[in-house]
Amino acid sequence: MKKARDCLLKAFRRTFFTLQNPKPQMEDLPERYSYNPVLRWNPQVEEYFVKAYGAEHFSHISKALTRPSCYSCIRVNTLKSTTDTVIEKLSTIVKEMDRPNSEDKTLVGGDVDANGIDLMQSDSQRASIKIEDEKKSVTEKFQHPSISRCQVPGLDYVVFVRGSGPHTIDYGYANGRPPKEVIVSRKCAEAVLRGAQVYVPGVMACSAHVEKGDAVAVSVAVEQPGLDGGWSLGITRGTVVQGLPTDPYHSERNGLYIGQGTTAMSRAGIFRVSGGIAVDMNNRVFKLPSFYDVLEGEIFLQNLPSIVTAHALDPQKGERILDMCAAPGGKTTAIAILMKDEGEVIAADRSHNKVMDIQKLAAEMGLSCIVTYKLDALKSVNRNGDSCKGTSSVCIDANDGVVNNVSNSMNLNNVEPSSVTEVSEVDKTKMQNAKQKKNGWRPRNGPGRNQCMGGRAENSRGFAPNSFDRVLLDAPCSALGLRPRLFAGEETIASLRNHAKYQRRMFDQAVQLVRPGGVIVYSTCTINPGENEALVRYALDKYKFLTLAPQHPRIGGPGLVGHFEFADHFVEEWLRPGEEHLVQRFDPSSPLDTIGFFIAKFSVGAKDFEQ
Repeated sequence: MKKARDCLLKAFRRTFFTLQNPKPQMEDLPERYSYNPVLRWNPQVEEYFVKAYGAEHFSHISKALTRPSCYSCIRVNTLKSTTDTVIEKLSTIVKEMDRPNSEDKTLVGGDVDANGIDLMQSDSQRASIKIEDEKKSVTEKFQHPSISRCQVPGLDYVVFVRGSGPHTIDYGYANGRPPKEVIVSRKCAEAVLRGAQVYVPGVMACSAHVEKGDAVAVSVAVEQPGLDGGWSLGITRGTVVQGLPTDPYHSERNGLYIGQGTTAMSRAGIFRVSGGIAVDMNNRVFKLPSFYDVLEGEIFLQNLPSIVTAHALDPQKGERILDMCAAPGGKTTAIAILMKDEGEVIAADRSHNKVMDIQKLAAEMGLSCIVTYKLDALKSVNRNGDSCKGTSSVCIDANDGVVNNVSNSMNLNNVEPSSVTEVSEVDKTKMQNAKQKKNGWRPRNGPGRNQCMGGRAENSRGFAPNSFDRVLLDAPCSALGLRPRLFAGEETIASLRNHAKYQRRMFDQAVQLVRPGGVIVYSTCTINPGENEALVRYALDKYKFLTLAPQHPRIGGPGLVGHFEFADHFVEEWLRPGEEHLVQRFDPSSPLDTIGFFIAKFSVGAKDFEQ
């Protein structure tokens, strides 16, 4: 009897332990502890994109969007340095990072081999970006093998630094016990995939008994379909992760592990403090070198399509150019450098802080031809007879009194201009403080860098028609080409169409501002044809004096030809045959391994209407 009771007790203990620590089948472990996300879309949006690209192609695009580009693209400020000098400095920095060199191999798709990146031309020819051993300069002979110079004509000041991934990581699942785990938000995970650390605000949940210095697996909580038909996260911040199927979104986290790190504080500390590094990521699925605060003023990290956009505009010395939606200033500074800092580049944005960021970047890069203004792109045209003179392009009234900062409701008859400005600034400050209090805003991290700079963003009432040689409209968009992206369900057909309406209104402003004989370049960072090809169709149909112009360099693919009919019978027209090769569409699933991007260049003929 005693022996039978002992056997039953042992069996009970085994069963109890199995229930408390369920051990998945060994063949399931690699699938769970891996990075293989599936991008979720709104069903109607997915149907729309499948019609545009085809099911198989769109599947490749969706997969590519969940991964970062496997290289960093660096633009050299040729007014302050040279490509050879930057390569030498970067080689030293990368060597100090002590990154292990992977074995040379042939890489496909998003990977970058040791010799560089293959760029797919629209005519199916490849412009190879390689460093030829027999042509190496003295500097290049000592450069790091992961660094290469762009060989596309005109882009020799662009440098590529290779990363690697995806890597398979051993998270330490042993003896039926899952590893300690930290679950982060989607936005945090996307930043980590680009090379960032895990900061406290991004942590959603954590295993119990995690102490400082523990090794933890880092996984992602991605929005899931809610009962109301929308999307929700479903995890309360501070949730304890036990590694059991009863954990929130346990099965949904399969294939959503982005790396391994060491905790910089205990679990209690993570959920008690408001900031700081929570997990030091030392074993990542994608390993990309970080160049934050490196060689300031000499280099600028920028996506390759954005660099190409500045070249498509083809700015010339002495010209007057408008960047309508200029923040964060990457394309603005690229334009100024191509002009050799000779001429005038007006950089406008409706956000005060973003305008200040542009000023800071221009100062870092030593550029003096950039003039910044706070201005809503929808109000770029001023038709009140005011004049915009010289480099001070603020509109001025007949008495040369600056009135940009003055409320329309104020009586200006007996007030000095300087006094008016002071009163306006005080009123604006009061209104801003009241709004912040109403929204429960509280200052964080001190006064902020813009206040410390002591500068301010000059307001503008717009510019006179036909007053610019060239205009760049890098329009606000759905940003569905940015990567890595782990969720896309927030966009609906209605929101995508609203983006397109907003962009058309901004384009209408751009057309009025460019002189006859000038150029407009329109660009977005989205894969949505409604914001890309449909905008081109709108522009060409409405403004008969606009024509699509060739772009140089041309390394992107062709645009989309055709149309799409929505459920409400609205027909969205795209490009017509013959027009597709005059635009550049950057496909994230192509061998270029860039973000999704679109560029169209228009030549402005004689305008046949009164502006």
